[in-house]
Amino acid sequence: MIKIGDKLPAGTLQEYVEVEGNGCSIGPNSFEIPKLTAGKTIALFALPGAYTPTCSAQHVPGYVQHAADFKAAGVDEIWCVSVNDAFVMGAWGRDQKTADKVRMMADGSAAFAQATGLTLDLTARGMGLRSARYSMLVKDGVVKTLNVEGPGKFEVSDAATLLAQAKALA
Repeated sequence: MIKIGDKLPAGTLQEYVEVEGNGCSIGPNSFEIPKLTAGKTIALFALPGAYTPTCSAQHVPGYVQHAADFKAAGVDEIWCVSVNDAFVMGAWGRDQKTADKVRMMADGSAAFAQATGLTLDLTARGMGLRSARYSMLVKDGVVKTLNVEGPGKFEVSDAATLLAQAKALA
């Protein structure tokens, strides 16, 4: 499992882009993790799935609500990572009103989740291999804080916890 001091694994995540520009076309675009994190501070949180109850009612809304506070604490971007395709993440982002606040990053094949060692097997619930629920603060590709939830919990990966950690490291 990834730990504090480790670099994020190389690979790609996808994001559904609504407006063409900055070298991005409308629709799903692939982004290389090392390039995307270079020289930036990222507040990354991951969750089991789009449109799931805790993720939609508590997890994403907290980060949307505190987006300006994260910026004030020196965070360049907030990422929500989930094992869903970019189309689903784009639609969920529209539903959650994440535009210009949280980047909805798709880990469609669970490659990032597997590379971090932060997976959750929900096969028995018909959802297959998913991401565990966690949050981390990443500076220049290196994990500075890591908050991994226990099974079925939502206690340490919330926006308030990661925001306090970002302020402490600023």
